[in-house]
Amino acid sequence: MKNKHAYVIIALLFSVISFSLQGQTKLKNNAFEAGEKLTYDLYYKYGIINMKGGKATLNTEATTYNNKDAYKMSLHASTGGFVGSIFTVDDTLTSYMDKNLVPLLFIKGASEGKDYTRERQIYTYENGKTSIRAIRHINGNFKFDETVSTSRCTYDMMSILAFARTLDYSKMQRGDNTQVQFITGKRLVDMHIRYMGTTNMTVNNGKTYEAVELSLMILDKAFVDQEEAMRVWITNDENKLPLQIYTKLKIGEMRSILKDFSGNKHPIN
Repeated sequence: MKNKHAYVIIALLFSVISFSLQGQTKLKNNAFEAGEKLTYDLYYKYGIINMKGGKATLNTEATTYNNKDAYKMSLHASTGGFVGSIFTVDDTLTSYMDKNLVPLLFIKGASEGKDYTRERQIYTYENGKTSIRAIRHINGNFKFDETVSTSRCTYDMMSILAFARTLDYSKMQRGDNTQVQFITGKRLVDMHIRYMGTTNMTVNNGKTYEAVELSLMILDKAFVDQEEAMRVWITNDENKLPLQIYTKLKIGEMRSILKDFSGNKHPIN
């Protein structure tokens, strides 16, 4: 009888530990490190307009968050010139992650056209649960402040890029999906990181690289509707360096094409 009780206790402890690990997914990152700096040219498309008109930077820094070592990954994109006169974009997306790429904080400041959106998503982890406090203001007006909970680690618009750079695509077939949970605003949805194969891509430093093409698909409404949140091309090497990022805006589409880079962890293939 004592052995039976001991077995039950051990089984319960194991289930609690497994549940905790599920809620706090730790990733092995061999793709990038603090000090990586990427510069992009922006291209805006709307109707018959399709032209270069801005720049973007994607930087990874070493920092601390709640007195613990962390990464700060920031993407800043802004339009200028003729494109800026048609549709102004001045967006900054920042994600704080621990050294295991577990999301800690996401901040979005997006000025698009006449609207300015400010968002924060604050992550806390306890007893195998992930809680995310999501806050949004638009044009200074409060929209919501809600907390959602889940047993799964959840990614935002920036940390999902870091996650995608940890995956092994060498054994994938075109159309293979990696499913993760994604937060958009205050909604938890499933996302497929869909492997679209490899291609050669020439970027704006004049060099051509072998690239892995990924489509980041949001699945909503009982997995019936799909919406492409982002399309990304990364180098087919250990760096998995983003070469091109395609996103949809409220009005039109934007492509970010790599122009320069430094601080990469491995030699570029």
